[in-house]
Amino acid sequence: MLDASRAIATRLRRSAFAFPLVAAVGVAMLLISESSYWRASESMNELGRLGNARTAIQALHRNMVDAESGQRGFLLSGKAEYLEPYRDASEEIRETLKTLHEHFAKQPDKAAIVKQLDNLVQAKVSEMEVTIGLAEEGKESQWREMLGSGIGREQMDQIRNVSAQLLADETNKATLSRKDIYDTLMLNRIGIGAMTALSLLALFMYLRQTAALDTQREAQARAIQDQRDELEREVVRRTSQLAELARHLQNAREDERNRLARELHDELGALLTAAKLDAARLRSRIANVAPEAVERLNHLGETLNSGIALKRRIIEDLRPSALSNLGLVAALDILTREFSERTGIEVDKRLVAVPLSPTADLTVYRLVQEALTNITKYAKARRVTVELGTQGNEVRVVVGDDGVGFDPTVSQPSSHGLFGMGYRVEAVGGRLHIDAAPGRGTRVSAVLPCTEQSPEAPEQAA
Repeated sequence: MLDASRAIATRLRRSAFAFPLVAAVGVAMLLISESSYWRASESMNELGRLGNARTAIQALHRNMVDAESGQRGFLLSGKAEYLEPYRDASEEIRETLKTLHEHFAKQPDKAAIVKQLDNLVQAKVSEMEVTIGLAEEGKESQWREMLGSGIGREQMDQIRNVSAQLLADETNKATLSRKDIYDTLMLNRIGIGAMTALSLLALFMYLRQTAALDTQREAQARAIQDQRDELEREVVRRTSQLAELARHLQNAREDERNRLARELHDELGALLTAAKLDAARLRSRIANVAPEAVERLNHLGETLNSGIALKRRIIEDLRPSALSNLGLVAALDILTREFSERTGIEVDKRLVAVPLSPTADLTVYRLVQEALTNITKYAKARRVTVELGTQGNEVRVVVGDDGVGFDPTVSQPSSHGLFGMGYRVEAVGGRLHIDAAPGRGTRVSAVLPCTEQSPEAPEQAA
């Protein structure tokens, strides 16, 4: 069978009529294709024009209804804002009528209908203008009489009938154009079938050449695969560098916070304390001399006390002293208690001492702090749960709420804090998981590896 096919192909290649036959078929297919193309293009253009006309007719009817609604709203309420949609609709009506006149200008029978429609629309617009004018002049009985005469309703009915007639004519034309397109597609289908047969013949004749092309493609595919592998290795390397950079920036941020906390504690604290002592000395010396100055000094003392308290809050935000002095459990207990007092949200705490390094302790503290901040801003929650404990050889921390939740698959403009949580947890070898859904609250959980053994501590709950 294969030998017979090769023999047929050889005879076709050697035949003197083979090339002229193929060329004639190709030219015929080209002519058919071009003819079908121009015919289909004209039909599509006609469909576009018909569609624009149909849209204009529908827009005219809609604008008439909008204008009439604005008129009725003004007449019934007397509010001038109802005239704004009336005027907008009137402007659109003029533009739409202009479009219809241009479309049907070369169709005398339809042009007459459009002229009739134009007269009806102008009559209706005039009727609305008259009633609005009467209302603006305070002639309520006259515009009510004119409105109750039914002239406007009859005009709108005539406009609907003429518009429906034009719309039906354009629909019929669109149906004929679609039929013409279907006929053209059928002609193309026949031509494509013939061209397909010719292509199969050419494919059979050049079958041997495809083997060489396949070999070349395989070589190119191998080269492309090698390039892709190299790019993947480069992506992995760059990703590792970016992760290392993120860890470095995070550490630098914490170091900067520690430096600022120390400077605020040492320098600003000393200045505020000295100012407070000076105010106290002045108050004791001028107590009997200038009572009004004593009152101002008392106010100054209270202001300095507020400044000292503010300084302490800022230092605690930059580097919580409870974390360094009392440990993670106590620091989280203080953080959640202050959160509950500040927001009025009930917090259920289940905190157990866990074996973590100081860096990991700070990571857990910042994670809980960021989660509570997000709850304050967005969650609208009534109850929050904070859990810290061990699970096998890992430490597990969970912050959940019963708030509005969100869709984690949709990018949020305020999700940078969640990304920061993930990078911070990954930097200490942990994993972050966010379980959330609209209306079902949010649950942020992280698992970190244990780094050292710590003594057992009793659970703290609230």
